Amino acid sequence: MAIVVDNPVRRRIESGGIALGVGVRVARGIEIAKLMKVAGFDWLFIDLEHGQMSIDAACQMSVAALDAGIAPLVRVPMGQLTMGTRCLDGGALGIVMPHVDTAEEARAIADAFRYPPVGHRSIVGGLPQVGYASLPIGEAAEAINAGTLVTVMLETPKAIANAAAIAAVPGIDMLLMGCSDLTLEMGIPGKFEDPRLVAAIESTIAACRQHGKIPALGGVYAEPLLARYLKLGMKAALAGNDLPLLLGAATQRAKAMRDLTP
Repeated sequence: MAIVVDNPVRRRIESGGIALGVGVRVARGIEIAKLMKVAGFDWLFIDLEHGQMSIDAACQMSVAALDAGIAPLVRVPMGQLTMGTRCLDGGALGIVMPHVDTAEEARAIADAFRYPPVGHRSIVGGLPQVGYASLPIGEAAEAINAGTLVTVMLETPKAIANAAAIAAVPGIDMLLMGCSDLTLEMGIPGKFEDPRLVAAIESTIAACRQHGKIPALGGVYAEPLLARYLKLGMKAALAGNDLPLLLGAATQRAKAMRDLTP
């Protein structure tokens, strides 16, 4: 029987749905994986770029996520290829690389995070993605390559201009727009309805369609705007992250209780 590494992001998209992710920046316990699965999310966006989470915590969370049935994707700091491979060896089902502007940068990322013949990632036995089983090297590499989601973030006008070339790179699966940084770079910080951002979203979706890649949205959380951009053709989206979700729910609860107080 062929080895299959299931990726809930791919499964959701292939079934015609939108793969919803949730950012994890302040949570440290592995319980967050099952909690977010129960909440209805498809993937964790485990953030090592912003915040103080360690590789150890990210890998423990990734292993828990594999068992919970939610995809652990880890964002590493810009250019940190070695950190990315360590997270993949520790259980991540994908790496998110921020601030990717060119096809050349994307090729280096795919090369680092894919096993041969696609890339040149070094293999080790007994990986979490295959249940720590001892498998023939070729079969393990093929299955993990197929199950791994390599994601690049487009966060500058240069990246948007190069979106088609980036999407054409073999081994890259998803183009995630970082709209907060992108609007800063455009000189329109936080103006998520600006026509220039809309044009960038449309061109990125078109590039992904042309090359069979997944267009994904990050940084836009207002529900009417999310609905608008998802209808344009986004196949995945970050729907929030742990800090504002926790703070928002806690603030709402505290206010409700204060209102009950005589």
